[in-house]
Amino acid sequence: MPTGFSLLMAAQFTSAWADNALLLVTMALLQEQGWPAWWAPLLKFAFTLSYVLLAPVAGPLADAMPKARLMAWMNALKLLGVLGLLMGVHPLLAFAVVGLGAAGYAPAKYGLVTELVPGPKLVLANSWIEISIVCAALLGAVGGGLLVSPMWCDAAWAQAVRDSLRGLGLPFESALSLSLLLLWAVYGVAAALQCGVPDSGARYARRSIHPVALLRDFVHSNRLLWRDPEGGLSLAVTTLFWGVGATLQFAVLRWAQEALALPLSQAAYLQAVVAVGVVLGAGLAGHRIALHQARRVLPLGIVLGGLIALIACTDQFGVALGLLALVGAVGGLLVVPMNALLQHRGHALLTAGRSIAVQGYNENLSILLMLAAYAGLLAWELPVLPLMAGFGLAISLCMTALWARAGRRWAPA
Repeated sequence: MPTGFSLLMAAQFTSAWADNALLLVTMALLQEQGWPAWWAPLLKFAFTLSYVLLAPVAGPLADAMPKARLMAWMNALKLLGVLGLLMGVHPLLAFAVVGLGAAGYAPAKYGLVTELVPGPKLVLANSWIEISIVCAALLGAVGGGLLVSPMWCDAAWAQAVRDSLRGLGLPFESALSLSLLLLWAVYGVAAALQCGVPDSGARYARRSIHPVALLRDFVHSNRLLWRDPEGGLSLAVTTLFWGVGATLQFAVLRWAQEALALPLSQAAYLQAVVAVGVVLGAGLAGHRIALHQARRVLPLGIVLGGLIALIACTDQFGVALGLLALVGAVGGLLVVPMNALLQHRGHALLTAGRSIAVQGYNENLSILLMLAAYAGLLAWELPVLPLMAGFGLAISLCMTALWARAGRRWAPA
């Protein structure tokens, strides 16, 4: 891999670890403050909203300056969001600031990868990216579970530290204050690592920064990528996948608490099982599937939906662990080739930053819509078991339609 790729992976892993741990800590903060359960998915909604609203700006911004520098600045925004949580800002608002930083970070990160890595190595590079992201999710879930557990929050030494900090005039009233302080430090480490990532040297023609011009350019880029045979196929699959993944993250937590009677701190560890599976699937995809073979993984999406429906029907812990690991492996095998194909076509049709911004817009719009639907169903008190089963079957039907359509419309001539 090119010089700087390993440091880029280290920086993004550190930032992504903190993102995943912070989600669980903020969910626990909502519970501590007495908010109802359906507010939890709204955290992810607030986090993701910036990806959609800022999509026309994020791509040109990533192309307008060295991407590693922009990523360091975006980590600084995340630091500001965690500081808001420590100072008593409403969790939804503070988490939205963290999401704003992530929205600017993503096009720069993926754009830098496409600038540094040649096309034939993009699947392998994406397998490493996916492994890094999923390991961060795995360890972030474990770390977040620890940071919200009584073993950490209610320990005598933790109480003594909080008392000392309050004595200095700091607003550390919450039992989760030390957890937030630790995550604030981790984001600082990520920003420092990012400053060491080298500049790729890629430069793009300056474009108009007028809002109307930016919006027109974005709409044109979005239409161009959707209409491309391979770009449209891969964008449809990844858009569905990331919406499914974000919603499943909350559904599994609630299912584990209801079906397996696990507390939040232990239910979070089930996400780690999914992450282990994704690491294995992503690694296999990176070494076994070439870029020109990416369309062959489409049937795995049908299998993925069926596995989710099966999970909803079990109340056996051991069986659930195996199925969750299998869900992760199938997901990793599916998304890595599709993501590489999308980046390859996006970079060929557009600039690196603009193509990633279009991808992020569609994927995160899917996340917003699915999370809004999930939160609404929870607010209407629909039981989580039929919700998950119906969700899985719907995924299988959508992937069946995409697979059939790929043969008719998107298959290259």
